[in-house]
Amino acid sequence: MRLLTGALALVGVAAQLQQQVPLTFDAPEQELHALSSESFTTLRHPAFPRHSVRIKKLEKTFCEGNATSYAGYIDIEARHLFFYFFESRSDPDKDPVLMWINGGPGCSSAIGAFMELGPCNIHTADGPKNNPYSWNTRANLFFLDEPIGVGFSYADHGEAVHNTEEAAVDVAAFVGVFFETFKSFEGREFHMSGESYGGRYLPVFASAVYDANAKAVAEGRTPINLKSVLIGNGITDTYTMTYSYYDMVCTNASVDPILPIESCVRMRAALPRCKKWAKEACINSYDSMACGAAMSFCGQEISAPFRATDRNPYDISRACDGPISETLCYPLTKHISTFLDKPSTRATLGIPEHIGNFTSCSREVGAAFRTDQDGLRGSAAYVAELLQRGVRVLVYVGTYDWICNWVGNLAWTTALEWPGHTAFASSELREWSVDGERAGLTKREGALTYATVEAAGHMVPYDKPVQALAMLDRWLSGEDL
Repeated sequence: MRLLTGALALVGVAAQLQQQVPLTFDAPEQELHALSSESFTTLRHPAFPRHSVRIKKLEKTFCEGNATSYAGYIDIEARHLFFYFFESRSDPDKDPVLMWINGGPGCSSAIGAFMELGPCNIHTADGPKNNPYSWNTRANLFFLDEPIGVGFSYADHGEAVHNTEEAAVDVAAFVGVFFETFKSFEGREFHMSGESYGGRYLPVFASAVYDANAKAVAEGRTPINLKSVLIGNGITDTYTMTYSYYDMVCTNASVDPILPIESCVRMRAALPRCKKWAKEACINSYDSMACGAAMSFCGQEISAPFRATDRNPYDISRACDGPISETLCYPLTKHISTFLDKPSTRATLGIPEHIGNFTSCSREVGAAFRTDQDGLRGSAAYVAELLQRGVRVLVYVGTYDWICNWVGNLAWTTALEWPGHTAFASSELREWSVDGERAGLTKREGALTYATVEAAGHMVPYDKPVQALAMLDRWLSGEDL
């Protein structure tokens, strides 16, 4: 595939010296396939005077995924967002563009890239291996480390992002620069996807991209062809999700009841007070102190009993393997960190020397978002606005996840106020299948689709790669699951 950079000033950046060296081209459009893997090229566009792109081609040996790969930074003045980009294995000149972000808040999308759905997996100490079920089988795929401070993204002067709405400004700028810079993708279908805290992020990010189109049209630029949002095991409505924890651990909603009867009786008794307090302090009239106190009570009475067990909150069918603060209950994440911290890997990716060791999740970013009570604001209203504008939304959930479970996600999508509310709420769940075998349950009304993936945990593409890819293929084709 040819990636073209129309109307751009191209500047080579020597990775070792971090010094700009002008390059001269005879034509206004150049093929990025000709980029060096030894140094960055900086791309600028007059429509974005505050932004630039540093990008380099990656050697085939970086990822055994049979895909042309790039990595780099979108520079937004003193803020720098890191990304991986993998061309489609199928038809990169025609296939859509799919963005993936992980959650946290503060977790790197390298987890999605190398554990779940990228062209190569890092599941052992042997390094990257081909992933036959990568989502770039169906789309041109990029992974973004956001907000600033996550993964390899950084700021020059210690700037920080404290909430989703602030982060959306940078993400919308990233998307705008990406499509305006890489002209071969101009007008291509664009889908925004992610998981976990991505349920809070994605509706806001997609709304910012959608709203930015008005400015693009006014300036004579091609608007972003935003087609859909895919939320995997997301936390879009914190309150509804919290209420669902009783069902997940005290009923047969997923696996057999986990907690003892005494604990479940106490949880059941606390639920009405939790709901009433949260509604008064957080929903009807938001007061940061009162809302914080209400959710602290709900957490202690509704969430804490499960957290005291040894179960994996991302897959309640099994125990947590390793300290959750270090491995997220999945020891293979250490292999990802080890690979990304190798001097040879960092040199290949062009990571500045001052960036510290790679961490799957930034505690600092997570703490900043919690201090701002970002998660308590929720993003369901953004979903409703996107649906009213014709942007399709897929909410899919692995049935073994506890923390962002199927019960809570079904509840908030059913309660969502939008033109299709009545029809969606009254429709029945039906089976969907892959290769003749039941994959889960689903329902759809208009632009909104809800689906479960049976026996999958929080990270559906990791647990059920065949079903996840089939789901993606049908979604991108506009088919019912």
